[in-house]
Amino acid sequence: MSSELIVTLLLILTVSWILGYIFSRFGLPFLLGELLAGVLLGPPILGIISYSPSIELIAEFGIFFVMFHTGMELDPKELLEHIWASFAVALGGFVIPFIMGFLVTMAFGGTVYQSLFVGMGVSISAIAVQAVILHSMRLNRSAVGHVIIGAAIVDNILTLIVLSTLIGVANTGTIQIGEIFMILIKVIVFFSITIIIGYFIIPKFTRHLTDKGGKAFTFALLLAFIMAYFAEMAGLHLIIGAFLAGQFVRKDIMDEEIYEIIGDRFFGISYGFLVPIFFASLSFHLHFSLDWYFLLFASVLIVAAIMGKLIGCGLGALAFRYNLWESTVIGLGMNGRGAVELVVAMVIIKLSDELMASGVMEIPLLTQDQFSGLVLMAFVTTVIAPLSMKWAFTKACLPTEKADFCMLWDEGRNN
Repeated sequence: MSSELIVTLLLILTVSWILGYIFSRFGLPFLLGELLAGVLLGPPILGIISYSPSIELIAEFGIFFVMFHTGMELDPKELLEHIWASFAVALGGFVIPFIMGFLVTMAFGGTVYQSLFVGMGVSISAIAVQAVILHSMRLNRSAVGHVIIGAAIVDNILTLIVLSTLIGVANTGTIQIGEIFMILIKVIVFFSITIIIGYFIIPKFTRHLTDKGGKAFTFALLLAFIMAYFAEMAGLHLIIGAFLAGQFVRKDIMDEEIYEIIGDRFFGISYGFLVPIFFASLSFHLHFSLDWYFLLFASVLIVAAIMGKLIGCGLGALAFRYNLWESTVIGLGMNGRGAVELVVAMVIIKLSDELMASGVMEIPLLTQDQFSGLVLMAFVTTVIAPLSMKWAFTKACLPTEKADFCMLWDEGRNN
């Protein structure tokens, strides 16, 4: 490890801790301080720290560890109980923002391809961001929390399918039905293998698991990496594999003390070390322009992104008889985006460069302004999600309302 990396980590963790503590004193999540730390230290303001492969790797481990811990905390049975509501929320939260992002880009002079790719970027939800927000507000074990996490998983699968479809159209000019079918087969096979491993193989090991030499943690790591590998093979993000691995480290199949030891170690490493790096690193991609066209485009895109998720996800929740405030919380919670848009946008830009170099097209699939607008939108919605959810909780938990999650919310504020 180089001295430069040590100084970088020291700066990020110190400033993140200080700012996070200040935000927490006002009843706000630590992650807002971590995001602000990235803005202050990164290119947007001071420029002391810039993005690097080492920071990228640590940030990736951050969302990997936090998703395993999230999987441990959520009850698989409750996730299944809310599966259809999650599908409805994910579908509404994908389609409505997609349409709104498409229309906004077209209105600002974008081509059809550019509008489609921006629309897809607006429709994405980042499961890791949702997990951290829900955990910080003590709502990860509520019905609303299960719906949000389930919907975020479905949203990631929809993103994979739509991205592959749009790339195929950009390459060949036609929709590749066979490729879409293969994606669905891979996803089905992945979840089938996951269920078999989780319910029939893992319990044979966990019943005899001990923590001698810290090997319980090693076992959990092996399981997480194996599931992450299978997820990548299926074309899904590795964090979905980590989440599902956490789902199969359950109290009912192992000694409760071992379960608590594993949970504590993943919590400490993720929230205490890796997650601050992840959220701070999101700010390193921000690029501001004072050009009026960019500012107007980015502002309208941000509004479309927020309203699209709120309306689309909210309607999906209302369809399954969640009340107005619960539906509002779900819609606002699904607004957390994060790094997924950046990965997708970079894939699109790489494809665009290849197609332009080969003479297939003369106009890029994403302009620099559109890319910067997506990055700014991802950052702003990540900041707004916990703030808007706190406002919604306050309204939903008035004596005249008292939604189901209010007891958990009150516990979170009092601790």
